[in-house]
Amino acid sequence: MSDRASAPVSDSAAWSAKSTNRAFSAFAVTLLVAGVVCAGMVAAWLPERETTSLFWIGPLLVVGFLLAEQLAINVDVRSGVAWTISFTEIPLVLGLLVAPFEIVLAAHVVAGVGTLLGRRILDRAVYNAGLMFMEISVAFAAAEAVNRMIGAGGPFWAGAFVGTITVPMLASVLGLCALRLMGKSMRVGNSLRLVLQTLVVALLNTSIGLVGYQIVATTEWGGVLIILVLAGIVATYLAYSGLLREQRDLEALSEVSLSVARSGQLGTGPRQPDDDLNAGVEEDEWQQIAERIREQLNANRVVLRLRTDPQEAMITLVAGEPLPEEMTATDPRAVREDPVLQLPGTHVRYYRVADATEDVTEALLRRDAQEALVVPLRGATQLLGAVEAHDRLSRWRGFGKADIQLLRTLASHLATAVDNRRLLARLRHDAYHDPLTGLLNRAGLREACAESLRESQRGVVLRIDLDILSTVSDALGQAWGNRMVVAAGRRLRDALGADVPLARLEGGAFAAYLDDERAATAHETAERLRAGLSVPYPVDRLTVEASAVVGYASKADSETEDPDPDALLQRADVAVRATSEGTPVKAYAPSMGHLFLRRFQLVTQFRQAVETGQISVHYQPKVALPSRQVVGAEALVRWTHPEFGRVDPDEFVPAVEATGLVDVLTDFVMDRALERVRRWLDRGLRMSIAVNLSVRTLGDEDFPNRVEAALERHDVPSGLLTFELTESGVMADPERALPVLRRLHAIGVVLAVDDFGTGYSSLAYLRQLPVDEVKIDKSFVLGMGTDLGDMAVVRSIVELGHSLGLVVVAEGVEDDAARDQLVGMGCDVAQGYLISRPLSEDRFEAWLRARTVQVRGARDETVLTLVH
Repeated sequence: MSDRASAPVSDSAAWSAKSTNRAFSAFAVTLLVAGVVCAGMVAAWLPERETTSLFWIGPLLVVGFLLAEQLAINVDVRSGVAWTISFTEIPLVLGLLVAPFEIVLAAHVVAGVGTLLGRRILDRAVYNAGLMFMEISVAFAAAEAVNRMIGAGGPFWAGAFVGTITVPMLASVLGLCALRLMGKSMRVGNSLRLVLQTLVVALLNTSIGLVGYQIVATTEWGGVLIILVLAGIVATYLAYSGLLREQRDLEALSEVSLSVARSGQLGTGPRQPDDDLNAGVEEDEWQQIAERIREQLNANRVVLRLRTDPQEAMITLVAGEPLPEEMTATDPRAVREDPVLQLPGTHVRYYRVADATEDVTEALLRRDAQEALVVPLRGATQLLGAVEAHDRLSRWRGFGKADIQLLRTLASHLATAVDNRRLLARLRHDAYHDPLTGLLNRAGLREACAESLRESQRGVVLRIDLDILSTVSDALGQAWGNRMVVAAGRRLRDALGADVPLARLEGGAFAAYLDDERAATAHETAERLRAGLSVPYPVDRLTVEASAVVGYASKADSETEDPDPDALLQRADVAVRATSEGTPVKAYAPSMGHLFLRRFQLVTQFRQAVETGQISVHYQPKVALPSRQVVGAEALVRWTHPEFGRVDPDEFVPAVEATGLVDVLTDFVMDRALERVRRWLDRGLRMSIAVNLSVRTLGDEDFPNRVEAALERHDVPSGLLTFELTESGVMADPERALPVLRRLHAIGVVLAVDDFGTGYSSLAYLRQLPVDEVKIDKSFVLGMGTDLGDMAVVRSIVELGHSLGLVVVAEGVEDDAARDQLVGMGCDVAQGYLISRPLSEDRFEAWLRARTVQVRGARDETVLTLVH
C-alpha cells in the first residue's frame, strides 16, 4: 500500500490534451530532465554490485512493480484530484537489498510507464516517468549514504529501509507542488495530514518487505509462509477496496442527485430577462454531473445526452477527452439512428470493438472509443436521454461488473431526479403563469419584479383593464371572451417587448412592471398600450369594438419608503378606478388612496351603520298637478357618519352596490317606507312611497318574494309602493331584469322609469317594460325656462307617456314658471325644491302639518292639499 502520488487526476478542463496546464507541463519536463540527470549521477557514484541472478531478478521486479500498480487504491483528496496508494515499497525495498541500481530503475520505469500506456493516461506519462527516475535515484543514494555511515556493524537492512522511506516523502512533496501549479493546492493542515498518512503506510509496506526477505533468507519454507501472509494482506486489501468503492459510489449517487436538484431550481420560476444566463449556469451544473460520473467510472470520456425540457432539443455534454468533431455536429436524426443509442428497456449495454456487430463497431470508431457503456435515462412516461462512458482508464481488462452496476444505479437515480425536476419545473411554472395566456400571474409578477423594485428608485407598475370583455362573454360566450383575452395579451407583449414582466391578473385585467430605464416614459407607454388594446378585435366574421383604461403607480411617488409589488399594484388599481371616459389613463396620486380608503371604510362599516341607526330615510313629497294634492313621497337614504359627518349617497351607494350589500340597503329603505305608509293609513291618509331599485336588485330572482313578504308584514296595499328604476339599469341585462319586473307588476307594485330621456329612451324600449309611470329627468325640467330644446323634450315625454297610458312625473321643479309650464303641458305629478327638499321623517311630518290642509276627496277619503 504505497504512498507514491500518481499525477493528480483532475477534471477534463485541466487534464485534457487541449487544455493541459502550461505550468504543470513545464514542471513535468523539468522533473524528467532532473530525474535522468540524477539517475546518471547516482549510477556513477554507486559502487558496482555483483550478482549472478540478473536473469530472474529483473523480471521478478517488473512483475512486483506491475502488481503493486494494479492493486492500487485511488483516494479522493479534492474534487477531481486523487492520491494513489499501492504496494510499491515492497518490491522497492527488495530491489535495494538484492539488485543493482540500473536493474531496479529499469524495472520500475518499465512497469510504471507500461501501466500508464495501458491505461491510456498519456498526459501524465512525462510527469510520472520523471518521478520514477527521481524516486529510484534518491532511494539508492539515501540507502548508500546510510550504509556508509553505519558501516559493517549496523543492521544490513538500515540503508534499504531509509532509502525506501524517502520515496513517499519525495513523491508527496512533488505531488503537492504539482497541485499548487494547477491551482488545486491544499491547506497546510490537510497537506501535513496526508503526508503523515502516506508515511505510515510506507513504514508498514517497507516493514512487510524487510520481514518477508528476512524470513525467506533464514527460514526453511519461509517463502510459503510469506506467500500465505501476502495472500491474507491482498484479501484484506480487496475487501477494503470494495468497501471503499461502495462508499465512493454512494457518495457519487448522492452528489449526482443533489446536483440535479440544484439545477432544477434554475429557470423554473417566472420568466426573467436574464434567463439566458440562468441557462448557462444550469448547463455548467450538468457538465459537473457528467464529470463526476466520469471520475467515478474512471472513464476516458463520458457523454451525457439530455432533454430537460420537452419543448427543447436534446443537449450533449462531454466530460474528459473531447468527442471527434463529426460526432459533436451530429443532427437529431443521426442521433436517433445511431446504433449505439438504440435503447429499449432500462438495462446497461456494454459494447467493445473486439466483439461488437459491424454497425456498432463503426459507431464506436466514430467516437474514437474501443469500449463503451451505454444506458438510457428513462422517465415515467418518456425517454429523457442517455449516458455513454468510453474506455475505462484504471484497468487493462476494461469495464467490469461493478462499473455496469454503478452506471445502472447512477442512471436510475439520474432519470428519477431529472423526471422529478421536470415535474417540479412544470409545477413551478404553473404556479407563476396564467394558463390561458401563458403570461405571468399575480404571484409570478411579484417574483419577477421584486428584486428589481427593491434596487430601483422609480420603478412603475401598470394595470391595464380591457373594458369590453364582460359584454363579449355575455353576448358571444366565454370562449370568445377568452380569445379576446389571449389576443389582448399578445398585443401587450408585442408592445412591451419580451423582457418586460407582464401578467394577466384576472378576466381582462393585465399588469406590467417598468424598470428605472422605462419609468420616465410610463405615461407614454400607458397611452400606447391603451391605444393598442382599443383597436377592434376580429371575432370570427365579426369585428368587436373594444376600449381599455390604464392606471399606473410609481415607486418615486409612493408615500411609503420601500413599497412592494403588491402595494404598487394596489395603487395602480386605485388609479384605474379613478379613470373616466375623458381620462382613460391615470397616474396614482396619494389623494386617490385617501379617497378609496374612505370608501373602503364606508363599505366595511355600512352594515353596522344600519344596525346602529346611522342610516336614515328622508322623504321628498310628490304633488299632483294642477290639484296640488300630495299623492306621496320618494324615500331617499341618508348616512350621518360619526367620523365623516353627512356622507353623500352618490359616494356610498355605488360602493354598497359593488360589494353586494345592496340587498341590505334596499330592504332597509323598503321596510322604513312601508312603516311610514302604514302610519298614514292608520290616520286615514292614502299616500304612496317610491323606493329606488339598484341594477343588482333587478337581477335577484328572490326579490319579488321579499317584497310580497314585506307588504304582508306591514299590511300595506301593493299599489301604495312604487319602485323607481333607470332605463339603463334594466337594459344592461334585460333577460334577467324583465322577469323580475313582470313578477313585481303582477304583485301590483307600481313601477316607474326614473331619469327618462337620458338612457335608451325610445318607444320601442318603453313598450317592453311593464311600467306605470315615467319620471322626466330633472336636467330637462331645469332647462325649460332657457332652452326651447329642453321644453320640447319635456312636452314630447308627457305626450308619449300619456299615449301609453302612463303617469308622467316631473322632478327638479324649482320655480313657479316651471310648474305652470308643466300644468300647461298636462304633466301629472311634480317633485322638486319648489315643493320641498328631502326631509327627515320628523321634519316631513311637520311639513305636512304646516303646508297642507286636509280635505275630502272625490271618493270621500281624506287627502292633503298644499295651501300655498
